Amino acid sequence: MLDIVQRQTVRYFWEGGHPASGLARDRLKTTGNEPNDLVAIGGSGFGIMAIIVAVERGWLDRIEALGRLHRMLDLLEASPRYHGMFPHFINGSTGDTIPFRRKDDGADLVETTFLFQGLICAREYLDRAAGEEQRFRGRVDALLAQAEWGWFQRKGKLYWHWSPKHQWAMNTPIEGWNECLLAFVLAAGSQHHAIDPDCYHNGFAAGPGFHNSREHHGIVLPLGMDFGGPLFFAHYSFCGLDPRGLKDRHADYWEQNVRHARINHRHCVLNPHGHHGYGPDCWGLTASHGPTGYVAHAPDRDVGVITPSAALSSFPYMPAQAMSALRGFLARPRKRIWGRFGFVDAFCENQNWYARTYLAINQGPIVAMIENHRTGLLWKLFMGAPEVRLGMARLGFIESMPKGLMHVRAQADCPAVPQRASGDLRGRAWS
Repeated sequence: MLDIVQRQTVRYFWEGGHPASGLARDRLKTTGNEPNDLVAIGGSGFGIMAIIVAVERGWLDRIEALGRLHRMLDLLEASPRYHGMFPHFINGSTGDTIPFRRKDDGADLVETTFLFQGLICAREYLDRAAGEEQRFRGRVDALLAQAEWGWFQRKGKLYWHWSPKHQWAMNTPIEGWNECLLAFVLAAGSQHHAIDPDCYHNGFAAGPGFHNSREHHGIVLPLGMDFGGPLFFAHYSFCGLDPRGLKDRHADYWEQNVRHARINHRHCVLNPHGHHGYGPDCWGLTASHGPTGYVAHAPDRDVGVITPSAALSSFPYMPAQAMSALRGFLARPRKRIWGRFGFVDAFCENQNWYARTYLAINQGPIVAMIENHRTGLLWKLFMGAPEVRLGMARLGFIESMPKGLMHVRAQADCPAVPQRASGDLRGRAWS
């Protein structure tokens, strides 16, 4: 069942990727591959991780996948960057910046972080000594070296945006607990443009809404807003950053993420607002589309919209509860919730509403986090990267992985899979 879900979802990035560059479109409709040049930088990073999983499991040919990754880099290298950072959206044919908001038309530090997360995993995976894999690693290293993290450090904080036209007008420091931990790890680990570690400890971790320590649904939450906020806080940075035994002076990040997921699950089981469909087999609140548009759904912003990515990306934290959700999702009207690229973005049974779209930043973590649950593949790749090791050391992280949390690649879970025809992701799937 996990094979089928991962494999079908990878198709979003492989078959649904932009025809010119291969990068991930921000969203796709369930009805067909309509013309769409809107490429998501962060979503492309998650897509790169999904492609690596597909190669490892034998669903994609390694050489063909490498060719796709080189094609992605062709456009990324030619795209405008702002002190080495990419914008939120680009045109998948031309590389031109597409503004996210009126003043958000330049660098987006966090979206760039998620792109780099994927590129670093691919660089570590494609480790053959010569040829195109060596060239790929060199191209990734060059992009990483050009990222001027220190430019975005101002007044003791790291800032999310910068625009050549509007400068610092967005005025958004990265602070408080959210999805951005990884940005500080990569910024601190930069070879030539590293930030001061105090920017993390006295900026991000000292910001409003970082520490919590209050009880929600009977569970004490170490960090973040009340009830934890949208569940992507426990996913986006942790597709590559391994939280098992990961600690610093502020928190134990495994405990933080497990408790966040438990609160999210318990809220849906208790269902204080009486939403139709909620229960042990239907839970998961995170940012997604809904009947009224895109909303960062959370227990304190619960309008009855369930996002499959929230529960399925939580397999490492709550495997039994995530599997219950998976089985529950599959018991729903399949043609409305499941399609050519896996589960649709979200649904709301109160209004008999099912999204007619898939979203890159929700599809990608499904593949990545299920794989981390099964084999720890992406965690192993990312945590072995030199810039990650350096960044963690500079910020004072320690790793103390309990023996019971060590991932062993079990033969029963991940048997040897013969290579199939190039680009063949069809295999067994639900239609």
